[in-house]
Amino acid sequence: MIKPNFTRRIILLENHELYTPEFVVIELFNHISELEDKTSLNREVLLEIFKELFNSNIIKVIKYNYYKIFIDEAESISPDPYDIDYFALALKFDCAIWSNDKKLKQQNKIKIFSTKDLLQ
Repeated sequence: MIKPNFTRRIILLENHELYTPEFVVIELFNHISELEDKTSLNREVLLEIFKELFNSNIIKVIKYNYYKIFIDEAESISPDPYDIDYFALALKFDCAIWSNDKKLKQQNKIKIFSTKDLLQ
């Protein structure tokens, strides 16, 4: 298991450009109670973390309209229908996806890096 401080290091200290679809921000807020349970952090701390990540552009939030022209292509390559937006963003920015979901590597168009890959 990879400790959370590695993920934090990648997000905050490494020189990467990170993008996420806009709906992810909404999902984080919709599931904040679950995140409290899983992280043992309280709501106020989580909200501060979200504010830091998204308002400071550490993670750039991309509106659907900006990448929607890639949705059809992303749909044809994404092994998981729930990840189509991530593939569309990767196509838009010509970049890799950071995910620990091994299923996403079942295609050869977009490079997938796990946290462990990024640390090596």
